[in-house]
Amino acid sequence: MEKQKSGIVKQQEKKSTSIANVPMKTQEEKRYEEKMVRLMSEDIEGSMKVYPALTKITGVSWGIANATCSALKLDKNRKVGSLTAEEIKQITEFIKKPTVPAFLFNRNRNLETGENIHLSGTGLELQTEFDIKRLKKIKSYRGVRHAAGQPVRGQRTKAHFRKNKTKGMGVKKRGKTEEKGERKEYVK
Repeated sequence: MEKQKSGIVKQQEKKSTSIANVPMKTQEEKRYEEKMVRLMSEDIEGSMKVYPALTKITGVSWGIANATCSALKLDKNRKVGSLTAEEIKQITEFIKKPTVPAFLFNRNRNLETGENIHLSGTGLELQTEFDIKRLKKIKSYRGVRHAAGQPVRGQRTKAHFRKNKTKGMGVKKRGKTEEKGERKEYVK
Protein backbone atom coordinates (compact mmCIF):
# COMPACT_ATOMS: atom_id res chain seq x y z
CA MET A 1 0.00 0.00 0.00
CA GLU A 2 2.76 2.41 0.83
CA LYS A 3 4.28 1.95 -2.62
CA GLN A 4 0.95 2.69 -4.26
CA LYS A 5 0.38 5.79 -2.13
CA SER A 6 3.82 7.10 -2.87
CA GLY A 7 3.20 6.58 -6.62
CA ILE A 8 -0.11 8.47 -6.43
CA VAL A 9 1.48 11.26 -4.44
CA LYS A 10 4.28 11.55 -7.01
CA GLN A 11 1.74 11.77 -9.84
CA GLN A 12 -0.15 14.51 -8.01
CA GLU A 13 3.09 16.40 -7.41
CA LYS A 14 3.96 16.16 -11.12
CA LYS A 15 0.55 17.55 -12.07
CA SER A 16 0.84 20.42 -9.61
CA THR A 17 4.34 21.36 -10.76
CA SER A 18 3.36 21.29 -14.43
CA ILE A 19 0.47 23.66 -13.72
CA ALA A 20 2.66 25.91 -11.57
CA ASN A 21 5.24 26.31 -14.36
CA VAL A 22 2.70 27.80 -16.79
CA PRO A 23 2.89 31.59 -16.58
CA MET A 24 -0.47 32.93 -15.46
CA LYS A 25 -1.51 36.51 -16.10
CA THR A 26 -1.99 38.54 -13.00
CA GLN A 27 -5.05 40.70 -12.55
CA GLU A 28 -2.96 43.82 -13.23
CA GLU A 29 -1.75 42.44 -16.57
CA LYS A 30 -5.31 41.52 -17.57
CA ARG A 31 -6.55 44.96 -16.58
CA TYR A 32 -3.87 46.78 -18.58
CA GLU A 33 -4.38 44.65 -21.68
CA GLU A 34 -6.75 46.64 -23.83
CA LYS A 35 -9.58 45.19 -25.88
CA MET A 36 -9.35 47.61 -28.83
CA VAL A 37 -6.29 49.56 -29.92
CA ARG A 38 -6.34 52.58 -32.25
CA LEU A 39 -3.38 52.34 -34.61
CA MET A 40 -3.01 54.65 -37.63
CA SER A 41 -6.76 55.47 -37.63
CA GLU A 42 -7.71 51.76 -37.62
CA ASP A 43 -9.41 49.93 -34.77
CA ILE A 44 -7.57 46.68 -34.06
CA GLU A 45 -8.64 44.01 -31.59
CA GLY A 46 -6.33 43.71 -28.61
CA SER A 47 -6.35 39.92 -28.79
CA MET A 48 -4.64 39.87 -32.22
CA LYS A 49 -0.92 39.26 -32.58
CA VAL A 50 1.19 42.24 -33.65
CA TYR A 51 2.37 40.82 -37.00
CA PRO A 52 -1.06 40.12 -38.56
CA ALA A 53 -2.62 43.12 -36.81
CA LEU A 54 -0.30 45.53 -38.63
CA THR A 55 -1.59 44.26 -41.97
CA LYS A 56 -5.09 45.49 -41.03
CA ILE A 57 -3.77 49.03 -41.63
CA THR A 58 -4.37 50.21 -45.20
CA GLY A 59 -1.07 50.32 -47.06
CA VAL A 60 0.82 47.97 -44.73
CA SER A 61 1.69 44.65 -46.36
CA TRP A 62 3.20 41.57 -44.73
CA GLY A 63 6.65 42.79 -45.79
CA ILE A 64 6.28 46.17 -44.09
CA ALA A 65 4.75 44.49 -41.01
CA ASN A 66 7.74 42.13 -40.82
CA ALA A 67 10.19 45.02 -41.27
CA THR A 68 8.39 47.00 -38.54
CA CYS A 69 8.57 44.13 -36.05
CA SER A 70 12.24 43.43 -36.74
CA ALA A 71 13.34 47.10 -36.79
CA LEU A 72 11.57 47.94 -33.53
CA LYS A 73 12.50 44.55 -31.98
CA LEU A 74 8.88 43.64 -31.26
CA ASP A 75 7.80 40.06 -30.68
CA LYS A 76 5.53 39.09 -33.59
CA ASN A 77 3.43 36.82 -31.37
CA ARG A 78 2.79 39.48 -28.74
CA LYS A 79 -0.79 40.69 -28.34
CA VAL A 80 -1.59 44.19 -29.57
CA GLY A 81 -3.49 44.96 -26.37
CA SER A 82 -0.31 44.62 -24.32
CA LEU A 83 1.59 47.30 -26.29
CA THR A 84 2.46 50.47 -24.41
CA ALA A 85 1.59 53.95 -25.68
CA GLU A 86 5.24 54.59 -26.53
CA GLU A 87 5.49 51.38 -28.59
CA ILE A 88 2.34 52.33 -30.50
CA LYS A 89 3.86 55.75 -31.18
CA GLN A 90 7.07 54.11 -32.46
CA ILE A 91 5.08 51.82 -34.77
CA THR A 92 3.13 54.78 -36.14
CA GLU A 93 6.30 56.79 -36.81
CA PHE A 94 8.00 53.83 -38.47
CA ILE A 95 5.06 53.16 -40.79
CA LYS A 96 4.90 56.85 -41.78
CA LYS A 97 8.62 56.97 -42.60
CA PRO A 98 9.99 53.43 -42.87
CA THR A 99 13.72 52.79 -43.09
CA VAL A 100 13.47 49.82 -45.44
CA PRO A 101 14.64 49.17 -49.01
CA ALA A 102 12.78 51.08 -51.73
CA PHE A 103 11.23 47.97 -53.27
CA LEU A 104 8.97 47.62 -50.20
CA PHE A 105 7.46 51.09 -50.71
CA ASN A 106 4.06 51.30 -52.34
CA ARG A 107 4.72 54.51 -54.30
CA ASN A 108 8.01 54.34 -56.21
CA ARG A 109 9.07 57.38 -58.27
CA ASN A 110 6.15 59.61 -57.29
CA LEU A 111 4.97 61.75 -60.24
CA GLU A 112 5.08 65.07 -58.38
CA THR A 113 8.37 64.72 -56.51
CA GLY A 114 10.11 61.79 -58.21
CA GLU A 115 11.12 60.17 -54.94
CA ASN A 116 10.17 56.85 -53.37
CA ILE A 117 7.59 57.22 -50.60
CA HIS A 118 5.36 54.92 -48.61
CA LEU A 119 1.70 55.91 -48.11
CA SER A 120 -0.69 54.37 -45.62
CA GLY A 121 -4.21 54.91 -44.37
CA THR A 122 -6.41 57.51 -46.00
CA GLY A 123 -3.41 59.08 -47.74
CA LEU A 124 -3.04 55.97 -49.91
CA GLU A 125 -6.75 55.87 -50.74
CA LEU A 126 -6.79 59.56 -51.70
CA GLN A 127 -3.67 59.24 -53.83
CA THR A 128 -5.14 56.27 -55.71
CA GLU A 129 -8.32 58.23 -56.35
CA PHE A 130 -6.31 61.23 -57.63
CA ASP A 131 -4.30 58.94 -59.93
CA ILE A 132 -7.48 57.52 -61.47
CA LYS A 133 -8.89 61.05 -61.94
CA ARG A 134 -5.65 62.11 -63.64
CA LEU A 135 -5.80 59.10 -65.99
CA LYS A 136 -9.41 59.94 -66.89
CA LYS A 137 -8.51 63.59 -67.50
CA ILE A 138 -5.66 62.85 -69.89
CA LYS A 139 -7.83 60.15 -71.53
CA SER A 140 -5.22 57.44 -71.46
CA TYR A 141 -6.27 53.87 -72.20
CA ARG A 142 -6.43 53.03 -68.50
CA GLY A 143 -8.42 56.19 -67.79
CA VAL A 144 -10.95 55.41 -70.51
CA ARG A 145 -11.35 51.86 -69.17
CA HIS A 146 -11.88 53.20 -65.63
CA ALA A 147 -14.48 55.67 -66.89
CA ALA A 148 -16.36 52.95 -68.80
CA GLY A 149 -16.27 50.56 -65.84
CA GLN A 150 -14.34 47.96 -67.85
CA PRO A 151 -11.40 45.84 -66.68
CA VAL A 152 -8.21 47.88 -66.82
CA ARG A 153 -5.44 45.28 -66.79
CA GLY A 154 -6.22 43.28 -69.91
CA GLN A 155 -8.76 40.79 -68.60
CA ARG A 156 -11.33 39.39 -70.96
CA THR A 157 -14.71 41.05 -70.87
CA LYS A 158 -17.09 38.17 -71.50
CA ALA A 159 -17.98 37.07 -67.99
CA HIS A 160 -15.94 37.56 -64.89
CA PHE A 161 -15.55 41.31 -64.57
CA ARG A 162 -19.30 41.81 -64.15
CA LYS A 163 -20.17 42.47 -60.54
CA ASN A 164 -23.91 43.18 -59.95
CA LYS A 165 -24.00 46.30 -62.09
CA THR A 166 -27.43 45.66 -63.62
CA LYS A 167 -30.34 43.47 -62.80
CA GLY A 168 -30.19 40.10 -64.54
CA MET A 169 -32.46 39.15 -67.42
CA GLY A 170 -34.77 36.90 -65.45
CA VAL A 171 -38.33 35.74 -66.06
CA LYS A 172 -41.04 37.17 -63.80
CA LYS A 173 -44.07 35.18 -62.74
CA ARG A 174 -47.37 36.98 -63.29
CA GLY A 175 -49.27 35.17 -60.58
CA LYS A 176 -49.81 31.85 -58.86
CA THR A 177 -52.06 29.34 -60.54
CA GLU A 178 -55.10 28.22 -58.62
CA GLU A 179 -55.58 24.89 -60.33
CA LYS A 180 -52.98 22.36 -61.33
CA GLY A 181 -54.35 22.08 -64.85
CA GLU A 182 -53.78 25.75 -65.76
CA ARG A 183 -50.65 26.85 -67.52
CA LYS A 184 -48.39 29.41 -65.91
CA GLU A 185 -48.01 32.66 -67.78
CA TYR A 186 -44.63 34.31 -67.96
CA VAL A 187 -43.73 37.87 -68.86
CA LYS A 188 -40.33 38.87 -70.13
